[in-house]
Amino acid sequence: MTPLLEASAKGDAEELRALIDGGADLGVTTADGNNALWLACASGRPEAIRTLIDAGVEVDHRNPDGATALIYAASAGKAEVVTLLLRHGANPALETVDGFCALDLASTVECLASLRKAHARREVRASRPTEGAPSAPSETT
Repeated sequence: MTPLLEASAKGDAEELRALIDGGADLGVTTADGNNALWLACASGRPEAIRTLIDAGVEVDHRNPDGATALIYAASAGKAEVVTLLLRHGANPALETVDGFCALDLASTVECLASLRKAHARREVRASRPTEGAPSAPSETT
């Protein structure tokens, strides 16, 4: 493993900042195809997660199975991590190659609640007309 991946797995935000400042490659992955964010999420350390996100790590990186850090965190019951990832734009609708999203795999009530709210917000945004788009003609009788 690279030093960035090792620091991510330890959840060492200070070491991550030093490596990032030194030009570490944020796109590096493990042999399983998981990025540094996944490892930081496994550590459960919010400061390490924020450090990577602020540096520009891909929040919705998908491993060969299609799993993202959000899917992992939901399935592992890491509610604080799920909330943090959602606040930083993680897409709750992404699915694994087997067709499961984070909501499907949520292993705690807290994760389930956060993901349900995120899905509801996405549905509301998707149902709103885009700015500048023509509105539907009104029916007059």
